[in-house]
Amino acid sequence: MTDSSALGAEDRKIVTLARSARARNGVPEGAAVRDETGRTYVAGTVALDSLKLSALRTAVAMAVASGAKSLEAAAVVTEAETVSDEDRAAVRDLGGARTPVLVAGPDGTVRTTVIAG
Repeated sequence: MTDSSALGAEDRKIVTLARSARARNGVPEGAAVRDETGRTYVAGTVALDSLKLSALRTAVAMAVASGAKSLEAAAVVTEAETVSDEDRAAVRDLGGARTPVLVAGPDGTVRTTVIAG
């Protein structure tokens, strides 16, 4: 378990944004990513008949569509213990192999930090 109080302010912010997206939209996951300029992109799970995306992949797609060149960090709020390989790959594609992904439970407590690579 990661001590959430030990996180920097910017990392706490993306966890809070991810948690808010999950709660506001009533979806299984919420995610937020921070780009190289400090801008944040927030998303929830997309579950349409024709399109299914995790919250993290949706947040990465929003960053790319908005012109982000890289990622500093990502956060996902989920019931799952970790993120999928596909989610880590999306973060890695934009942020690089060393980009941290904070994985928090629904209460916002960071359970682990995985590296995209």
